[in-house]
Parts: sequence; C-alpha cells; structure tokens
Amino acid sequence: MKHTLFLMALLLLIQLSFAGTLKVTTYNIRYDNPADGVNQWSNRKTTLIDLIKTNDADILCIQEGLVNQITDLQIALPNYQYVGVGRDDGQRKGEYAAIFYKKEKFQLLQNKHFWLSETPEIAGSIGWDAACVRICTWAQLYSIQDSQSLYVFNTHMDHVGAQARKNSAALLLKRISDLPNNTPTLLCGDFNSEPSDTAYQLIVENKKTAFSDSYQVTTARNCTFTGFEVNSAVCKRIDYLFYNNRFKVESYRVLSSNNGKYYPSDHLVVSSVFSWKK
Repeated sequence: MKHTLFLMALLLLIQLSFAGTLKVTTYNIRYDNPADGVNQWSNRKTTLIDLIKTNDADILCIQEGLVNQITDLQIALPNYQYVGVGRDDGQRKGEYAAIFYKKEKFQLLQNKHFWLSETPEIAGSIGWDAACVRICTWAQLYSIQDSQSLYVFNTHMDHVGAQARKNSAALLLKRISDLPNNTPTLLCGDFNSEPSDTAYQLIVENKKTAFSDSYQVTTARNCTFTGFEVNSAVCKRIDYLFYNNRFKVESYRVLSSNNGKYYPSDHLVVSSVFSWKK
C-alpha cells in the first residue's frame, strides 16, 4: 500500500514538473516618430527586435506600433502571428495594440477590438476627456501543449484624461466580466496609471474579474516608463501584466537592456512567466 502511494505521489510530482507555463510580455515600442532624432524607429528597430527575440515570449503584447512597425516585427518574427488593427480607423491607420503569439504553440479561436469610449464599437471614437483615440484588442487562444484556452486583452489607456482612464478601466472590466466564468484571462498593456491611481485600483479591486498584478520586487529599476535616456530621472510603473485566479505568477522581470546611453524604446519590457491553475 505504501509503495503504491509512493508511486502515485511520484507520478503527481512528475506531472507537476512538466506542467505548462506561459511567458507573456508587454512592451510599448514607441511609435515611429521622425522627431525622435537619434531614437527614431530606423535607428533602434534592430536592437528592439533583438531584445524581443532574446526574451522569447510565447505571447507578446505591443503598444504604439504603426503599420510599418508591425510589418517590421512580422518579418523579423516569422514564428509569430499577430492580431490587431490601427486605432484610428479599425484597419491600418494609427497605432496598434497588437497581440503576437507563437504559431506552433497556439491556435487563434477568435479576436475582436473595441474602443475605449462611450461608443466602443465605433472605430476611431474618442472617449470622455481623452486626448487620443484609444483601443483594446483581445484574442482567445488555444494552447496546444496544455489543451487549454485563454483570453488575452491588450490595451493602451490615455495619457491625459484621468476620467478616460477610470472609465476605460470600468469598460475593460465589464467586457471581461461578460466572458464565461472561470476562464484563464490576462490583461496587458500600457495603462498610463501608477499603482496609486484610480484606474489601477479599479482593476485590482474588482472581485468579479479577480485580477492581480504580476509585479514582484526586482533588482531592476522599479519602473517601466523611463524615456529613452538611460540616465533619465523619469521612472514610472505604468505597464502591467494582470492575471486572474486561473494563473499563478512564477516570475516577473523588467528588461532594461540598453546601449549605454539609450533604451530601445521609452518604455521597458515587462515580462512574466505564468503557470496554469487547475
């Protein structure tokens, strides 16, 4: 009997040791702005893409990419597929909040977009006191290895309108709460909100969606938005990987790779590894 129990326990440990994990990354890559001078896209895209390749995420959520940047990423990352549209017209105009995923690991079940406004189905609509059009792209993916589906939401909240950020958070939570109960869900992006802000608090305090911040104390700078310059005094934590109670966070990293003077973007890479909860 004891021998049988020992074998059963050993098998369980083996199964747990091979349980699947997901490496998920969010990265505001900074839009292609010629006014950025030495930091314009053509001067930094190779370094930025190399950083993405080195990090080797299973799912990569990017913000601010224009269509030419999305094209550059797709060419350089042939093992990924992406979903996303330009926020200005719902097609190719304006910044994308795109979701890249490894083709050999996931099947795309469905994806949609909505705008952070009072009229979320109208492409290009601006909400509340926002300065810009803001969008959310989401995808339902099926993990082939783990025989498990999950939802991934990727967004970029407004940088000016506090009311827009608050209402955008409420809209995101409402859309996510409408999903089937107890579905593994990730909410990623640039929220332009620090942990003390209302939008952040709404997300982590909502009992129905049950989101947690994947943040863990790290030796890296405690920030995700820095500006391009390595020695900049700017240091804000506004980029997040939120996860619901169907996941467990295994690790959290902020990647601050640089050339000694500049980062590849004005934001840093935020990357977490998650395991599935049964």
